[in-house]
Amino acid sequence: MTADRALRRIVATTDVHSAFDNAEALLAHLHGLRPTSLITDCGDFFEGGGYYRLAHGAIEREILLDLYDVLAPGNHGWPHHFEPELHRLTVCSNAVDAVTGDALFRRLHTARVGGRRVAITTVIGQQAFNAIPAEQRAGHDVTDPVQALREVMLAHHHEVDDWILLSHSGFDEDLKLAAACPFLDVVFAGHCHSDQYGPVRVGDTLVLKGREIAAGYAYAEPIGTGWAAGTADFPKSHLGPRPDELVGTTQQIDHARRELEEPIGPISKAYRHQVPDRRHLLAAVATRLHTGLGADAVILNETALRPVPLGSTLTRGDLLSIEPFGNQLVHAQIPDRYRAAPQDLLARLAEQAGPLVTVPDPLPDGITTVLTTDYIADNYLGQRTHEAGLRLDQAVQHVLTTPSSDTAPGDTR
Repeated sequence: MTADRALRRIVATTDVHSAFDNAEALLAHLHGLRPTSLITDCGDFFEGGGYYRLAHGAIEREILLDLYDVLAPGNHGWPHHFEPELHRLTVCSNAVDAVTGDALFRRLHTARVGGRRVAITTVIGQQAFNAIPAEQRAGHDVTDPVQALREVMLAHHHEVDDWILLSHSGFDEDLKLAAACPFLDVVFAGHCHSDQYGPVRVGDTLVLKGREIAAGYAYAEPIGTGWAAGTADFPKSHLGPRPDELVGTTQQIDHARRELEEPIGPISKAYRHQVPDRRHLLAAVATRLHTGLGADAVILNETALRPVPLGSTLTRGDLLSIEPFGNQLVHAQIPDRYRAAPQDLLARLAEQAGPLVTVPDPLPDGITTVLTTDYIADNYLGQRTHEAGLRLDQAVQHVLTTPSSDTAPGDTR
């Protein structure tokens, strides 16, 4: 509740992705800001690391309920925003029921910040919405963000002085939103994982983004008749006492951290003491899957993996950070319209799912089935023919820990 807090600023995290290795500093810092700050998140607080895979969202849920006031839904963790307690914190102006058109969440949150009546709303971009697994967004849809924002503004303009947007669309898209909706005072960006942080001024609107993966946050506060905004990092460590309200959460994190430190096995020399290039690693995985499982072809998307620094021993945490999403490998049918033109299929997939690795490359004409992830199969291909009986992280583990040549992928020595 904000009624008993003298709010002076708005703080926004984004794309935390369950990155809790530095959790005590993050929690203590937000706890210290909370008495005078409206704490918000721009989406994707869930998924992306071992903490989520182990605790299934329990840690994230506790942090959001203890420290946050307003949440934007992201493509990762979409179902969690429909849990009753989190649903009460979630705001979105353009997510609707696909049949009735009714809003899935509250469209607006209002608060008094620095003596001003401030409206906080959110949007999720079409590309981000399409990235939600198909079964999770069944019966849901999104409307045009610009139109949705204009409708909300027209309905509530007499009730507030200033407009703040939490966007899960990508920085470049948010620059366009700011130009199309000049009534916005501040846009906090999310989803893009780009090196753009701002603040960038578009007319009278400030667009900015905090550092992702729990590294920092963005903030804005009223100054004179306008707003000032900037970004800050969370401290690298926290040496003070744990806030009493957060002891249970930090204990959960400590327990999960010990599990993530469990060793799996020695890393092969080709990948030891480096951050593996995820395209090279995925290519090695795809090649082994192609030969080992006898698939006609393999299609994997680069964004299924994350770049993670490795030592000499692969830990459970390393593996769940490299492949954080628990992708299952499945055999799926190629849609009929693409069988004679597989490159057209790859172009469509790359537009929706990011850069691809395929084996063989190029894909031969006339193939009817491919080995891929359940995410790609369910969202973009025809029906699955059968399960492969293997997860992508298991295939990655095999590549990372199987002794191989002394040269790294792509090294021609």
